[in-house]
Amino acid sequence: MRIGTIGLPEGASLAPMAGVTDATMRLMCAREGCAWSVSEMLSAKGYLYSPDNYAHRVILTRFPGEGIAGLQLFGSDEAVLSEAVRRLNDAPYDFFDFNMGCPARKIVANGEGSALMREPARAGRLIAAMVKAAAKPVTVKIRAGWDAEHINAVEVAQIAEDAGAAAITVHPRTRDQLYLGRSDWNVIRAVKRAVRIPVIGNGDVVSGAGAVRMKAETGCDAVMIARAAEGNPWIFRETLCALRGGEYAPPDVETRVKAALTHLDMQCEWRGERYAVPEMRKHVAWYLAGTPGSGILRARVNQMTTHEEVRASLIEYLNSYLNGRR
Repeated sequence: MRIGTIGLPEGASLAPMAGVTDATMRLMCAREGCAWSVSEMLSAKGYLYSPDNYAHRVILTRFPGEGIAGLQLFGSDEAVLSEAVRRLNDAPYDFFDFNMGCPARKIVANGEGSALMREPARAGRLIAAMVKAAAKPVTVKIRAGWDAEHINAVEVAQIAEDAGAAAITVHPRTRDQLYLGRSDWNVIRAVKRAVRIPVIGNGDVVSGAGAVRMKAETGCDAVMIARAAEGNPWIFRETLCALRGGEYAPPDVETRVKAALTHLDMQCEWRGERYAVPEMRKHVAWYLAGTPGSGILRARVNQMTTHEEVRASLIEYLNSYLNGRR
């Protein structure tokens, strides 16, 4: 599969998730076979007003070894999006991704994110403005529609293609669904049949077998994984094994704890413990979800404020687990 001039490796990609898909998370997933990834979303207007804002600098950070990644932007003004793209053409990302999927109330209230599913013509103008200003490919991420009465992903995808989008990712839930209920893979199949550019399917893929099934049922060119990658970067290795018909062995508890330690150390080295430790609380919970005694550990870590405290607790937990197995 290609996004414009970019050839993409086999496997699943990591979806953009606010507060999750930073450089450390992307690197953890890349090491386990993630084909490519997309950053947390960046406000085009916010970036223009304050390009040196700390949060913006975090989003724009790339680590060696991440592989191919796109920078996701959101906005609702052609001039603002165009100028942001021009200024960000030299940012260390391989392509731009336009967010038309975020259902958050504060984003939608500004006519951004999934609110644009209600205004296909306007969305087309915004995409075209980005394409014109961009020195690299532009992709688009959409939802099925605004609500069950307005499923218009096919129309929006065709408009995006006509506006110059190099690929389109379809999350087949409506904005009204948020992240609840089942996603309708029939929407992905309909979009794939309606456009010539690559279509990436996203929604309810929680295993390698699920990725294979999505491709078979929808005909999509690639699969994007979101929440199932939280605390589980191995899902990308699992997906590669499933696509190739190979065997996959899930990580044991020791592997999961060591991954949490690696993630913690990298995050603290990059951002310092003031920011990294609160950020890592959710990651520790995700890495160890379902393991013996993880609830107690999670409660303890949620009260911690230093790198060494969290590290010592993870090592103590691992030693206790290993000793209990002997």
